[in-house]
Amino acid sequence: MIRKLGLVVAIAVFVTACFTMLSRDAFAKEYRIGYVDLAKVSDEYAKTKDFEKTFEAQVKGKDAERQKFVDEVRKLKDEQALLSDKAKAEKQAIIDGKIANLQEFDRRVRDELIKQRNQMLGEIQKDIDTVISAYSKEAGYDIVLIKQTVLFAGPELDLTAEVVKRLNVAKK
Repeated sequence: MIRKLGLVVAIAVFVTACFTMLSRDAFAKEYRIGYVDLAKVSDEYAKTKDFEKTFEAQVKGKDAERQKFVDEVRKLKDEQALLSDKAKAEKQAIIDGKIANLQEFDRRVRDELIKQRNQMLGEIQKDIDTVISAYSKEAGYDIVLIKQTVLFAGPELDLTAEVVKRLNVAKK
């Protein structure tokens, strides 16, 4: 009986040792890991810089257009101050209409600019994702993380410069 128990224990130890060695070998594969600073990639991407210049020019144009509305309302208010009470009320109705037009203009422009900005940022993000994916496959990376989610990683794992370089080459 003791011999059988000893044999069972020996077999159990042997089986456990085999499983331990097999599972250790399964996890022994080394993974190639890198990370990318998406904010830096976006900032240094030439397409982003071009978009920002274009977008800022559009905003300035819309601001100039808005300023015309504001100047017109101010002019009407200045004229209103010199009028009689009945004429002031009539002028106020005109001013209220101009203010409503200005508010509608502001809403419409804001919506257009937000839509345009989101569309362009989506295109930029798609470009970045495509380059990161292609480079990762080409260079044999198993995992590429976003730097903002990594607590610590050595600079040798940083793929940001290569991604920026490839993005800007692809853009030309």
